[in-house]
Amino acid sequence: MQHAAELVAIATKFLSLAPLMDERMRRQWAAAEARAYGWGGVRALSSVIGMSPNTIKRGLAELAEREEMPDMPLPSRLRVEGGGRKRCSEADPGLAEALEQLVDPVTRGDPESPLRWTCKSTTHLAAVLTKQGHSVSPRTVGRLLNADGYSLQSNRKTKEGADHPDRNAQFEHINATVKQFQYRGQPVISVDTKKKELIGQFRNGGREWQPQGEPEEVQVHDFMDPQLGKAIPYGVYDLSENQGWVSVGIDHDTARFAAEAIRRWWRKMGAKRYRNTKELLITADGGGSNGSRSRLWKVALHDLAVNLGMTVHVCHFPPGTSKWNKIEHRMFCHITQNWRGRPLVSHDVVINLIANTTTKAGLRLQAELDEGTYPTGIKVSDRELAAVNLKRAHFHGEWNYTLLPTRKKR
Repeated sequence: MQHAAELVAIATKFLSLAPLMDERMRRQWAAAEARAYGWGGVRALSSVIGMSPNTIKRGLAELAEREEMPDMPLPSRLRVEGGGRKRCSEADPGLAEALEQLVDPVTRGDPESPLRWTCKSTTHLAAVLTKQGHSVSPRTVGRLLNADGYSLQSNRKTKEGADHPDRNAQFEHINATVKQFQYRGQPVISVDTKKKELIGQFRNGGREWQPQGEPEEVQVHDFMDPQLGKAIPYGVYDLSENQGWVSVGIDHDTARFAAEAIRRWWRKMGAKRYRNTKELLITADGGGSNGSRSRLWKVALHDLAVNLGMTVHVCHFPPGTSKWNKIEHRMFCHITQNWRGRPLVSHDVVINLIANTTTKAGLRLQAELDEGTYPTGIKVSDRELAAVNLKRAHFHGEWNYTLLPTRKKR
């Protein structure tokens, strides 16, 4: 215990003095402390202050030399000019290129971030480079990767399957269509269903400040309470105004529920902002209640177009790209952050937490409980679908189409 307390005191002194000393003074100070510590002092000092044992031993040699010749003048430089080990990248010009060739085949890119990252460990990369004749340590590999814009990253759910060959072309089509609508002052919304939540004293991910030792107590098992039920948040995000609407359903996530959420957004928010407009652009995922293959989605949207007297344009994201939907990282992520660590004990709590979600960029949200019933398993016949006044685009009409606010003549 005595030695442990002594080492803590030494470490504390070093943290205070290190910024005031040059490298020679630091190693000689460490050497003096190691000598005073006694047997095992070099190893002990190295462990608590992070200095190499060889550096401390060099300091001991310098102290011994000064004691033998106390009148010897101090050198004017800490190192001779050009001294010190050269960086591996300088000593081995081909090292950086060899590392890049190893990493590049598994490099992934994220349009939302300038970083690049690798799924290979620095230890493995160092071993392979050494076999290729580039003697390098894992620590140096990590330094080179950081310098080249790489960093360690965890997995991120951004893909749901194989990339469609027209993936990028559809992204470009969506981007051009959105800009065209925004230029003309027409509303553009991004829609999706947020993760369903159980209502009650259930664990909610994340942490929140609480008095120490007094965490919020929740149920051990996450089984739905039949009386409290669940919350199904369907969101509508206005890309131009940075505003959003969330309908919190209690029944099922169906196409009728999704269309009703869009209708409520328009009545409560959209109509006030976009007066006298006759067109609406919706960007949506390719699956779920608003999926591109859903017949009921098209029927429900056509009914909405007729009800509002508005032409509704739809652009779906291609398969495997749902996480690029703007509502995900401009609205839903902030809602999740706002209610982290809080049990969603009632629908009122869910609505209030959503409505009070804001950002420095000016995000404003409204939320409302939708107590309607939306049965599942509804089949849309060919005749019902044929009655929908739908016009498909020349480019991937299954993803891009327009619903006209009139009924087809029979």
